[in-house]
Amino acid sequence: MRLRTFFWLLVMVSLIACENQHKGTEEANQSGEEQEWQVLFNGDTIEGWRAAKTDSLPHRGWKLQSGLLTGSGEGGDIISTEQYGNFELEWEWKMLTKGGNSGVKYFVQNYGTNEKKEWLGLEYQILDDENFSWMKDGRMKPGDYRTMASLYEIYPAGKKRYNPVGEWNTSRIVAQGNHVEHWLNGEMVLECQRGSDDFRERVSKSKFAGHEKFGEAHKGYILIQDHGSEMVFRNMRIRQLPTTVKHAGR
Repeated sequence: MRLRTFFWLLVMVSLIACENQHKGTEEANQSGEEQEWQVLFNGDTIEGWRAAKTDSLPHRGWKLQSGLLTGSGEGGDIISTEQYGNFELEWEWKMLTKGGNSGVKYFVQNYGTNEKKEWLGLEYQILDDENFSWMKDGRMKPGDYRTMASLYEIYPAGKKRYNPVGEWNTSRIVAQGNHVEHWLNGEMVLECQRGSDDFRERVSKSKFAGHEKFGEAHKGYILIQDHGSEMVFRNMRIRQLPTTVKHAGR
């Protein structure tokens, strides 16, 4: 009789423990606020980054001083040494080149070989729309999928406001599961679903057609693009988000 009572006590304790563990996990999954921010560059070091084409830091073109990362337009792309999935990424930037072009890529993977790397991923486009050469010669139209804050080549950003060359702007990417949001200066300008029929159809009509499951990786690197324009970045930080919350808007 005592053994039977002891057995059921053990069962009850185990059930309560499992329930508490499940409840704690569920609460953690429901609150992205509980996750800590990770600063991606700070102070005077770009530890955690390397040149996209080599395994070392770029020798020229990028300079970090007092938390300001400046690219001269001749340093090449730089890429994080860590991969990220289910994240919120935000940063401030200003363009110093009239008609300039840059971008921040995410879910970046190597679609080439170890000998000849081809780093591709979804791109948050940074562009001086009005003064960009393609806009002036008609190769690009206002509001298309190559303009400011768009998901480059795939989805155009909606109505947006951004500050001109030489002034600071704030950008933000939210990626939870397959749901993606682009924010610009506090306003969401784009959202889409990676891997959806619409997403895949758009990819199939883009320059990324032929790359299997482009943009659908569960995690990937962050890449800051050097497209020949002088740029300044600051306060770039990232935090992990739960997968169960679809939207992470403030």
